[in-house]
Amino acid sequence: MQAYIRTLEDEFKRHANGVVALGQKAYMKDHFEFLGLKTPLRRDIQKPFLEKSTLPKKEDIPELVEILWNKPEREFQLFAQELAEKYIKKVEKADIDLFEYMVIHKSWWDTVDFIAVKLMGKYFSVFPEQTQFYVDKWLASGNIWLQRCALIFQLNYKNNLDTKLLSHTIHSLLGSKEFFINKAIGWILRQYSKTDPTWVQQFVDNTALANLSEKEALRLIKAN
Repeated sequence: MQAYIRTLEDEFKRHANGVVALGQKAYMKDHFEFLGLKTPLRRDIQKPFLEKSTLPKKEDIPELVEILWNKPEREFQLFAQELAEKYIKKVEKADIDLFEYMVIHKSWWDTVDFIAVKLMGKYFSVFPEQTQFYVDKWLASGNIWLQRCALIFQLNYKNNLDTKLLSHTIHSLLGSKEFFINKAIGWILRQYSKTDPTWVQQFVDNTALANLSEKEALRLIKAN
């Protein structure tokens, strides 16, 4: 595992670009350091590390992801979440602990949205009995990133989206002044309007949403 990380680190650093890194850091509001690898280049460099023949054992993933998560440069967290996705077809009940760790450490939209939709979304489709417990836990946590996960993990569920749960989640967060919460409310409603625009319109009509949430929710409906 150490050789895997060391080789990845060497390859990433070999292609570092200080000028690009400054722009990436500024774009992310100076929250993180960067090596300066644009996404297409990063994914090209990391491709051999995600091939089936080179993937680490699944039982090593929690430790491996945590090591990568604690590296200063953002590219390592972006790689780590894509590495975790490689094992999503073999997701286990205990994996939610890792996903939570990833969300609450070095939190920002670029990792949280990936984890919520691609990791947690799949997790809850496999373990639906876990959903209510974690949604309620995250809503009560006071952590806006966990709350955002509670809102958007159903983003790609389409006809399988649980409207009762979504309604409960949104109502629990009404009155929030957090941009990332109100944006997420609008985002999940806008996405679901592709599946059931009537439900979304009725929900908006009967709910005191923030202006941002309402605007985002109805964007596709008003365009038609």
